[in-house]
Amino acid sequence: MRAILSVSDKTGLIEFAKGLSELGFDIYSTGGTKKSLQQANVTVHGISDMTGSPEILDGRVKTLHPKVHGGILARRDLPEHMAELEEHHIQPIDMVVVNLYPFVKTVSRPDVSLTDALENIDIGGPTMIRASAKNFPSVIVVVDPQDYSRVLEHLQAGTLSLDERKKLAQKAFQHVAMYDTAISQYLWQGEEGFPENMTIALSKRYDLRYGENPHQPAVFYAENRVGQGQDSGITWAQQVWGKQLSFNNILDADAAWGAATDFAAATVAIVKHTNTCGLASDENIAEAYKKAFSGDPVSAYGGIVASNRKVTLSMAEAMKGVFYEIIIAPEYEPEALEFLKTRKDLRILIAELPKHAENKAASLDYRRVKGGLLVQAADELAEEALQTKVATNRAPTAEEMADLKFAWRAVKHIKSNAIVLAKNKVLLGMGAGQPNRVVSVDIAKSKAGEASKGSVMASDAMFPFPDSVEQAAAAGVTAIIQPGGSIRDQESIDAANKYNIAMVFTGTRHFRH
Repeated sequence: MRAILSVSDKTGLIEFAKGLSELGFDIYSTGGTKKSLQQANVTVHGISDMTGSPEILDGRVKTLHPKVHGGILARRDLPEHMAELEEHHIQPIDMVVVNLYPFVKTVSRPDVSLTDALENIDIGGPTMIRASAKNFPSVIVVVDPQDYSRVLEHLQAGTLSLDERKKLAQKAFQHVAMYDTAISQYLWQGEEGFPENMTIALSKRYDLRYGENPHQPAVFYAENRVGQGQDSGITWAQQVWGKQLSFNNILDADAAWGAATDFAAATVAIVKHTNTCGLASDENIAEAYKKAFSGDPVSAYGGIVASNRKVTLSMAEAMKGVFYEIIIAPEYEPEALEFLKTRKDLRILIAELPKHAENKAASLDYRRVKGGLLVQAADELAEEALQTKVATNRAPTAEEMADLKFAWRAVKHIKSNAIVLAKNKVLLGMGAGQPNRVVSVDIAKSKAGEASKGSVMASDAMFPFPDSVEQAAAAGVTAIIQPGGSIRDQESIDAANKYNIAMVFTGTRHFRH
């Protein structure tokens, strides 16, 4: 029996190779893998011993040879194939153990050159993997060091079943597909628009107890993206306390983290069913939490809390007596962490604050529909990018303008048709997900109650009629921010002027379906 071992990730390599040798495998290898095996006193032959040809072009060509691929691809159940091997003095190869050059790691370096990137595109490795996976009934292909012990156990027990070989082959094709996806992403960087064809590489993070409902099986995957570190919020968050996250927990935690970290100022967001029901900014993070909670104490129960600053003991103590599913923050004071760990039903997560990556692929937003995928650039407008135009006779005061900017960023994180009422950088009430915008205004008013007097209002999209302005005036709103662009804009402007409401247009909208 013959095996080719050529791996970039050498985890478990020596033990596996020794096990194969004990089973009677003749091992052939290349480059660094061969050197590692020799240093461990494992008997190993060079690929040139098999092919009779030297490695050429600085190692670019070493396994691309008929004596390698003929030995891999020959079907053992076809006499004519075996006869051809004998005629050309080619011996069958029974196992291929390969994992590929560290392309993603290489191109993630900030100083990587195109030459370095191209040199880390593996050619011989994927070719051997695909060939052996194609012929898996006859050739065992192993791409993951985690499979070494299982493969050895089966071989030591007698044989590796066809079903096990098939599973390894599937894994091998997926390994190559993810590798090719990374290369494609790298080469697309800097291009305008979207490619005609796209693949997305995903790696399993962990199983979930169930999906949105108990009858739905579910799992959590992380997207592998070139040039993107593991700083993508909830996906790579470290759980330091509490029971396993659920499908809905992950969705809500992602929404909460996205809302809190969208603000440069110290901000706390409280989310329920992916909508922000509490949101506030304050120099003191404990005060930010208290203000966020005050916006809707009823809906906060059972929600998710996200802080874009270190959780202090004062903030943790302020949460006493309120049931939350999750708290997520970039860090915690040691005393705060110990205090929170007294709550057995609470999950505590630590996540890195987001980085504004230059890579476009890092800011794509995917939405699944049956049989297809919608892809768009993420709604990521910097705070300083907001351009407002006063549409009414009265311009907003400096205080109103500060609240309008807060409300405009807040409304982005609420399901459309979205309405937000805010004052002193605190979300007082919101209306979400209604087919009629006036109903959303009415819901926001009822949530805010008397606190709506003197507040500002943000709408994620334009007003098609002046009725929303009329509702705002009745609630005591003093200033409004909205995209503008309706053919009836003047009617809304006239209504605002009638009630001395300052209204500004942004020219952009924040739909979140």
